[in-house]
Amino acid sequence: MIVTDDRVARFVGAQIDAIIYPPFTCIGIERNGEIIAGAIFNCFTGHDVELTLAGQVWNRPFLRAIGEYPFGQLGCYRVQMTTEQEKVAEYAERLGARREGLLRGKFGPGRDGIVLGILAHEYKFR
Repeated sequence: MIVTDDRVARFVGAQIDAIIYPPFTCIGIERNGEIIAGAIFNCFTGHDVELTLAGQVWNRPFLRAIGEYPFGQLGCYRVQMTTEQEKVAEYAERLGARREGLLRGKFGPGRDGIVLGILAHEYKFR
């Protein structure tokens, strides 16, 4: 079941070892009363929004929802993600993202961030 409450932000924050500060919008998957996947949207600029994803069970309705919110509802042209995990970057590329750069030390000493962007027409689940 798709949910949009603060439990999603707590889940994502725990998964990435960070505090998710408002303002944000969140979309998650709940199974048996537990959040198992989540997406956090923040830093909205009008044409762009930052996306943070966590979890490993992402179904089609969830993937559609995380595309519909920024591209349909907000009218964004692009979504940006940053990860230190190569596996996550590769998955984002399968969704339509492209690598745009590297942020040295983004996640601490020796922990660089891979910057990825998806333009509205590139997202595969709309």
